[in-house]
Amino acid sequence: MESKILKVNDLGKQFGGIKAVNGLSFVVKEGHIHGLIGPNGAGKTTTFNLISGFYKPSQGSVRLFDEEISGLGMYRVARKGVIRTFQHSTLFAEMSVLENVLVGTHMMFKPNFLAALIGNERAIRDQAIKRSREVLEFFGLESFTSNLAGELSHGHQRTLGMAVAMASNPKILLLDEPFTGMNPEETQSMMGLMAKLRDSGMTLLLVEHDMTAIMGLCDRITVMNFGKLLTEGKPLEIRNHPDVIEAYLGTRNHAT
Repeated sequence: MESKILKVNDLGKQFGGIKAVNGLSFVVKEGHIHGLIGPNGAGKTTTFNLISGFYKPSQGSVRLFDEEISGLGMYRVARKGVIRTFQHSTLFAEMSVLENVLVGTHMMFKPNFLAALIGNERAIRDQAIKRSREVLEFFGLESFTSNLAGELSHGHQRTLGMAVAMASNPKILLLDEPFTGMNPEETQSMMGLMAKLRDSGMTLLLVEHDMTAIMGLCDRITVMNFGKLLTEGKPLEIRNHPDVIEAYLGTRNHAT
C-alpha cells in the first residue's frame, strides 16, 4: 500500500482581506508525480510557499509522514526533507557545475567544528564530492562538471537546479514551473528526467502551466481555482472535466 507522504488539510492563507488559499486539502502519495494546476491567481504559488515554510498558514496544516511541518520556516522544513526549486534559476553562475551541486549537499554533509578538531572534515568533503558526482551522472551532467553554471544552456541550467535540489537527498521535491522557457526538445528531456526520478522512488509535487507535460507525467492532479480545491483526479479525468475546461483550459479542444 502506497504511503501518504504529504497531507495538506484545510490550508489557508489570508493577506489583509484577501484569501489567497482557502480551505485547501489534498494528499500526495509517496513515489508519485502530483500536479498542482489552476489559472493565474488560483493560489498555487502561495500553496507552495505554505508547504515549503516561506509563509506561515492562517489556518490548517501541512504534515510530512504525519509530522506537522507547517509554520516551521524554510530551513527547518528543508531539513525535514521538503526541498523546493523556483521558477527562476538560483544557481551560482560563477561557480562550476560541481561546486553548485556541492552546495546542495550541505544538509547531508555539513562540516562542523568537532569534525575539524578530529580531522574528519576532509572525509566529509570527499563524501560530499562522491554524492555530487553521483547526482550529476544521474542527470546526465557529468561531462559539464568543470563548466561554469552560467555557461550552460537554459535547459541544462534547469536540470542543474534539480540536481542541486536532489543532492540534499529530499523526501519530496517541490518543482515550481520547471518547464518555463524550455523549447520542445528541452521539455521532453526534462520530462524524461522526472519520470526517471519517480522510477527511482522520488516523490514530486509540481506547479506547471505546460499541459502536455502535466498530462504526460502526473499520476494525480489537484486543480485550484480562487484559492480553493476545484477538483482532483487522474490526468484523463482532469482533461475531460467540464469545470476544469471552463476555469483553466478554456475549451475542450485545448484539453485534448
